[in-house]
Amino acid sequence: MEFRASHRYARMGVRKARLVMDLVRGRTASQALDTLANDNHRASVYVRKVLASAVANALQNPDVRASRLVVSFAVASDGPLLQGRMRFRPSAMGRALPFRRRTCHIHIKVADPGLTAIDESEETTEESPETPQVEETTEETTEESTEATDTEATDAEETDADDSAEKDQE
Repeated sequence: MEFRASHRYARMGVRKARLVMDLVRGRTASQALDTLANDNHRASVYVRKVLASAVANALQNPDVRASRLVVSFAVASDGPLLQGRMRFRPSAMGRALPFRRRTCHIHIKVADPGLTAIDESEETTEESPETPQVEETTEETTEESTEATDTEATDAEETDADDSAEKDQE
């Protein structure tokens, strides 16, 4: 089962956030939080908060253990420009050159692999009582088809007997 958290419209470029996301992806949650706590990138503060939120969301479920959580999905995608437009800064000879204030969206999902194994075993135990009912139905249909085959065979023998009787009369 996966639990997610996101930070939308983070005021940083997406490339800077992706550098930090690559450090975290695939690690256990505790290792990822330790790595982010000791990282000097500006994006690590944002990513750490989002990861801590995803872990807190996961711990709302009583079956989840924090020690088993793994960062299964970590993505930073482009957001809109800040205030939806480019800004300008002064340049040489009285000109103004545009620049972009970028934003990004940070999405993180954590999964508990042990919990999915428990869920699958519960599903198989729930399906096991239904299985004999399916077998009973198949047995009934095989008995009906056997009876139908026997009837067809008897009809075929009667037609063969009628045909041979007609030939004898001729």
